[in-house]
Amino acid sequence: MTQNFDMVIIGGGILGTSISYFLSFLNKSKKIAVIEQAHSVAFHTSGRNTGKVHAPYLYNPEKKKLFAKSAFHGYEMWEKYANVKNLPFKKDGVIEVALDEKGIKVLEKYLKWGKENGLNEKDIKLMSDDELKKIEPEVKCKSALYVYRDASTDYSIFTNSLMKDSQKNGTKFLLNTKVTNIKKENDKWAITLNGENKINAKYLINTAGGEAIDIAHEIDVATKFTDVHFRGEYWKAPREYNNLTKSSVYSVPEFPEYPFLDPHWIIRVDGSCEIGPNAVPVFSPHGYGKSENIKEFIPKMLEMLGSGARKTIFDRQFQELAINEIHSSMSKSAMIDRVKKFLPKIDAEKFTQKGTAGIRSSVIDENGKFVPDVILVDDEMSFHILNYNSPGATGALPFSAHIVDHLNKTELFKSEEQDIQCGPWKFSDIIEKLDL
Repeated sequence: MTQNFDMVIIGGGILGTSISYFLSFLNKSKKIAVIEQAHSVAFHTSGRNTGKVHAPYLYNPEKKKLFAKSAFHGYEMWEKYANVKNLPFKKDGVIEVALDEKGIKVLEKYLKWGKENGLNEKDIKLMSDDELKKIEPEVKCKSALYVYRDASTDYSIFTNSLMKDSQKNGTKFLLNTKVTNIKKENDKWAITLNGENKINAKYLINTAGGEAIDIAHEIDVATKFTDVHFRGEYWKAPREYNNLTKSSVYSVPEFPEYPFLDPHWIIRVDGSCEIGPNAVPVFSPHGYGKSENIKEFIPKMLEMLGSGARKTIFDRQFQELAINEIHSSMSKSAMIDRVKKFLPKIDAEKFTQKGTAGIRSSVIDENGKFVPDVILVDDEMSFHILNYNSPGATGALPFSAHIVDHLNKTELFKSEEQDIQCGPWKFSDIIEKLDL
């Protein structure tokens, strides 16, 4: 017998699970399902990141207003949720360092952005190298931005907790379940799962992360966009380095217009330290190993050559950066030496164990340009969230509330009540704070 749902969310990452959380409070009379192909929520990108609760100093307040506001309010929301649920949340701050005069100008811009995005004098401070030395004697730089309102957590634990809360309100989570076909039948979505079982849904929400573009294309949405995937790798630091710094240390990115990440010095919520991530081009949102990348190489290359991504892959600077990232994957010292520039005490020979790799997917438009912001596509019977990248996990709760508030203006989603308590937050308070 075919199951019928009012709403189906494809993708059980932190975003899809957060949306299900708020929908489950505001739409208790509706049948809601979350489809996740992995055996657990947050199995891919959501659970394979640095675990940072980012302060919004990296985001242009005009061009990335929604992301910046979501990150700002996400910090306080995650802190409150962690306290209520007794989950890990460590206020440990982050340092962004400049290694040259050009980098100092970027830090000054970040300071300005941070304050425009809501940070105050106690949250963020621009320091000289001498000032930083008094706090972090092992860090070498020309200048530094010390961001106190930054924290560490484990987003897998957060997402699993949100799933349980959503399930208590009636949401059904279909794990180990892959969407293999979607089509419209009689004003409903007929969705085939694992190649055999079928469910029906009145409305579809696409939060499939690295596969969100593929899902959108399957139902003829957002066809002018394509995506490229990058594997971020980490090296675990030996225990002797665990107290080398008090805070995680990032460096000003050399090429911010590309999604290549300069490796950071990361302190995890459990106190362990890692170096990473790099950004190695791969051919699948699950391209953790050779076999998956070989299998997807030809179809992905054909897709890219037939889209705006063709301009990107033939761009000389992109090719040079990609080769550097591949080199950093093949050579441990090539990756660790990039961090050694600002943390000279570390020795590459002492790094013997790799950390967990994650895949980040970036969207390219028809002109071959990387899209810097999230893409929201509102279709008649579906809603698609594409290019949802950093600081996606930080802002997932308020961002999801914003999406649900938008959907609640339609007839299908209209909630039974307008002023509802959603766990530790009143829904209307979240929306009022976002003020978008």
